[in-house]
Amino acid sequence: AYHEAGHATVSWLLEHANPLLKVTIIPRGRSLGAAWYLPEERQITTTEQLLDELSATLGGRAAEEIIFQKVSTGALNDLERVTKQAYAMITYFGMGKTIGNLSFYDSSGQTDFAFTKPYSEETARLIDKEVKEIVESSYERAKNILIENKEKLIELGELLLEREVIFSEDLERIFGPRKFDKDELALIKNGSNEQQNNNENGNQNAEKKDSNENLNTNAS
Repeated sequence: AYHEAGHATVSWLLEHANPLLKVTIIPRGRSLGAAWYLPEERQITTTEQLLDELSATLGGRAAEEIIFQKVSTGALNDLERVTKQAYAMITYFGMGKTIGNLSFYDSSGQTDFAFTKPYSEETARLIDKEVKEIVESSYERAKNILIENKEKLIELGELLLEREVIFSEDLERIFGPRKFDKDELALIKNGSNEQQNNNENGNQNAEKKDSNENLNTNAS
């Protein structure tokens, strides 16, 4: 329960992580639990967005360490995902500091994201070092967030143990509304108001134009 609560907490508190819709600790197949998140619609992804996703994915293991002072094998899938994503950031998307704007992505189409090593052992060592640093810093970031919100993390974990299923409304009650969602709604609202004002101004201009045309017609 605290593993899933860790994911939910970190994702709720990071701007670019996908917010929780529903999480359950009812076993599903080989999985001991499952979570559903609201993915953000975007065509491209920034470094900041990827780093937030890494921390949210590591939130489960971080919660285990904070609550139980030990970790379990339950984070296997999470570790696989963050490792692949961190390597992709460095070797595919050129987001690393050591090798810079280089990409070793294979666009031949034979295998999607097929990984090859068209670089030296020294470059491989630099890549491995930076990937480890990215994953470790993302993990420490997740831990710091959970430590700062430990009481709320425990409350969420206990609620999940009690009910076995929680929803976004439960996180909003415990942590408060996501301020990032508010900002987004404000932008949408402002955009709607501007569009409405533009439409009103357009209608007023059209009415003035019609009035002037009528006056000109009557005068002639």
